[in-house]
Amino acid sequence: MTTTSPPPLRPRSRPFGRALCAMVTPFTEEGLLDLDGAQRLAERLVSEGCDGLVLSGTTGESPTTTDAEKSALVRAVAEAVAGRASIVAGIGTADTRHSVRLALEAEKAGADGLLAVTPYYSRPPQDAVEEHFRTIADACGLPLALYDIPGRTGTRIEPETMVRLAEHPRIVAVKDCAYDLLGTQKVLAATELAYYTGCDEYVLALYAIGGAGYISTVANVMPRHFRSIIDAFDGGRTGEAARLQQHAIPLTELMMASGLPGTVTTKALLNALGLPAGPVRAPLRPAGRETVDGLLTAYSAMAGVAAG
Repeated sequence: MTTTSPPPLRPRSRPFGRALCAMVTPFTEEGLLDLDGAQRLAERLVSEGCDGLVLSGTTGESPTTTDAEKSALVRAVAEAVAGRASIVAGIGTADTRHSVRLALEAEKAGADGLLAVTPYYSRPPQDAVEEHFRTIADACGLPLALYDIPGRTGTRIEPETMVRLAEHPRIVAVKDCAYDLLGTQKVLAATELAYYTGCDEYVLALYAIGGAGYISTVANVMPRHFRSIIDAFDGGRTGEAARLQQHAIPLTELMMASGLPGTVTTKALLNALGLPAGPVRAPLRPAGRETVDGLLTAYSAMAGVAAG
């Protein structure tokens, strides 16, 4: 009986690196943009293993920052990291024209790539979703990552739409928060799109089936730990990679699945650790004392594992 081996995984590009952090946007106690804090936080993240930073995404409170603040943040962080990490600017809005303007401004400010979320609230059909992303990609010279997060936007980027969009030379990646590994695998098999998980609990799972890496919120506080998961996997130490992913579960659950937005819990923990973050902007509200104590306990336990 003759058996045939499955074809090897095709080498897949990683246009923005492997280990990306969805960085918070630090504010002063008065609620103003804290560019010095942003530079200090970016420097720490890069020195601790992040080879890409995503600015003005969900974690970066993009709905409550102005266009001018978004551009200033890109310029400041690009200056701080000085080419040691890619800078991906979130430019997604519910308005195609507005997203195009943000894309052009991000390019001028020094971004290396763009992240555009599916238009939210209006819930456009798939042909309109496709046209939205093509319009952005046509307008700017930077590579574009599509942000698929239907739980927030109300609209999925269907796998068939992804496959068509992959034909555009500047649409190169996906931030995947759709919680549909079957759909993801269909697109991975049919395209060269670089898939980054945006769900911290799926870092290893997506990477193991051909993903390019992750865009992590929890990496704001534990960047080296999340980098160690994919480093272990790349080194053939799959059991170690699994254990590292499992060790992150308690902190990940508290930060991302406790009923509070990840921005709130991330800033609460960063502030408690004396790192740049500051307050969240309304309508978000800060975490309470009990939540902060729980986050610190989980963080300390995870840090102890890392030290061990």
